[in-house]
Amino acid sequence: MTYQVSTGDFPPGSSAAPVRAEERSAVIDLDAIRHNVRHLAAVASPAKIMAVVKADAYGHGAIQVARAALGAGASWLGVAHISEALTLRAAGIEAPLLAWLHTPDSNFAAAVAAGIDIGCSGWELDRIVAAAREQERPARIHLKVDTGLGRNGAPLDAWDSLVGEAMEYQDQGLLRVVGIFSHLAVADEPERPETDEQLAVFRQILAVAQDAGVDPEVRHLANTPATLSRPDTHFDLVRVGLGLYGLSPFEGQSPSELGLRPAMTVRTVVSHCKDVPAGQGVSYGLNYHTEGVSTLGLIPLGYADGVPRIATGGPVRVEGVNYPVVGRIAMDQMVIDLGPRNVAAGGRSILGAEAVLFGDGADGGPTADDWARAARTNNYEIVTRISPRVPRRYLNEEPDTGEERP
Repeated sequence: MTYQVSTGDFPPGSSAAPVRAEERSAVIDLDAIRHNVRHLAAVASPAKIMAVVKADAYGHGAIQVARAALGAGASWLGVAHISEALTLRAAGIEAPLLAWLHTPDSNFAAAVAAGIDIGCSGWELDRIVAAAREQERPARIHLKVDTGLGRNGAPLDAWDSLVGEAMEYQDQGLLRVVGIFSHLAVADEPERPETDEQLAVFRQILAVAQDAGVDPEVRHLANTPATLSRPDTHFDLVRVGLGLYGLSPFEGQSPSELGLRPAMTVRTVVSHCKDVPAGQGVSYGLNYHTEGVSTLGLIPLGYADGVPRIATGGPVRVEGVNYPVVGRIAMDQMVIDLGPRNVAAGGRSILGAEAVLFGDGADGGPTADDWARAARTNNYEIVTRISPRVPRRYLNEEPDTGEERP
């Protein structure tokens, strides 16, 4: 796959400008996003889909992904911060949109003015009501309860009072309780009993809210793994993040086994290729030495681009072969050992050849999961940490037609 751009010290469009593959990019296939939304919607039906596009859509580009997801059938969007929601509104996206992670400095007034739904764990309620008064517009809130994850969400012993206070404000016309939600801790480990325990607690707090007169539009608990494995957690709405991007939440199950298509491919070109003698040390610390005469290829991506510094051994695919990174990953670059090629004596150089760090894994190519194993982390982190220094390029950005592509 080649992405043509002008490079070199020539003005764009100049007849003298060489044309070659761009230096580095994260290529996002929006058709994969659409496919994943449709597949997850079919799994979750009749529950609706909230496409979680926080953290710039896990590094994929929030505006582009949001539009593709909505066009493919997602009903809601979800983000962590109000600032992320405001960016989507500024782009003209008017779909129902929830932001759930706040500080005392969060701009609740801007959220109310923009029609953004606000997650509320308790302490935020007075600030949200003050914003509603200021804007002379009712706030839309989703009450969150902590069913066992131990992060935000109202503690169980405060739930009755939070619901009662929210309903008083609703009766005054200052807000509408649109939703009730919580978050699962171990749904990616289906054999663990805590998901059953959290579900039971969630049903109990829903009953309490119903007795208090709450009639929410949506009740939501399921994340991607629960969407795929626990239909009893679906309720009215499921929040899909990782699955939206075509990645598997389950150890030992590939995206394709779950009906998903990875959307991001991170690629660059080999920036240097040279012969070295046996025993040549490679990169800072000289933790790797060539076993014999060898050829090294330089890959111009490093931890400033989001590649984990710890991920030595991560695979890079060049000309159909996966080569592990050797030596320490640096800020801007890393090295692969190509074996003996004897470039200086006429052996074939790979200078300028495309180098893929991860993609959809077709034909044995590397995946985000491969890099996650090398970095001892998860695939969420691998895609999300790809930095803005790596330009995003979008495939299939045309408006959605509602039909599945092959």
